[in-house]
Amino acid sequence: MGAAEVLMEGVVFGESPRWHDGRLWFSDWGANQVIALGTDGSHEVVVTVASFPMCIDFLPDGRLLVVDSAQRRLLRREPDGSLVTHADLSGVSAKPWNDIVVDDRGNAYVNTIGFDFPGGEFAPGLVVLATPDGDVRRVAGDVAFPNGMAITADGGTLIVAESYGSRRVWAETPGDHPDGICIDAEGAVWYADVGNQHCVRVREGGEVLATVNLDRGAFACALSRGQDPRLFVVGQNFGGPEPAQPSGRVVAFPAPAPGAGKP
Repeated sequence: MGAAEVLMEGVVFGESPRWHDGRLWFSDWGANQVIALGTDGSHEVVVTVASFPMCIDFLPDGRLLVVDSAQRRLLRREPDGSLVTHADLSGVSAKPWNDIVVDDRGNAYVNTIGFDFPGGEFAPGLVVLATPDGDVRRVAGDVAFPNGMAITADGGTLIVAESYGSRRVWAETPGDHPDGICIDAEGAVWYADVGNQHCVRVREGGEVLATVNLDRGAFACALSRGQDPRLFVVGQNFGGPEPAQPSGRVVAFPAPAPGAGKP
């Protein structure tokens, strides 16, 4: 698939990449920032939220949603740049809230891992649905560390990267621990793997179609739309001594198919 092109370095802890309006948006958890990155490497800080984690996605009208895990709520960025509460998650779980994906109707699916990480005693997590009106209801439980999520192009299936276990299995990933995921126009899923420092493209059932390798942990990935698609990966070193400088970077690879579905 070709060599990686480095688009940005100096990221403290990059996560939750989303292709939106011709740019790659992602969260720098370590800097508490949401950043919009151009394909030419230009970037801007769009919003700052003092939370960890702070995953993101977009409503159908283009407004940004941010998971404010520390305050157990969803925030919505209004056209004037202000942040307002979109949905209150505190009545469901006090444990860390993690990833988010929004469907074409504006329903936001948000998951919580169910225990304090790292170091906490394992407990199963769950997935909730937050409606455009802010109502929150549980739609899946007993999920072993829910991580990245994606919705198929037909809107019929929510795929969850379950890092610690399996439910109805879309694809087995033996030896890997999927983190962030995305779907392409051929119906395949890309998943990022921190420990194995790679991203893998799999078909439903588990057939491996492609692998791209990094020199650091791969935390999440996203695909551009249109012609000349690219796979964007956010990664950094994880575990061991803290580096003197931030090790996070965003890289891009040529991709066999553009993104589809959500995010």
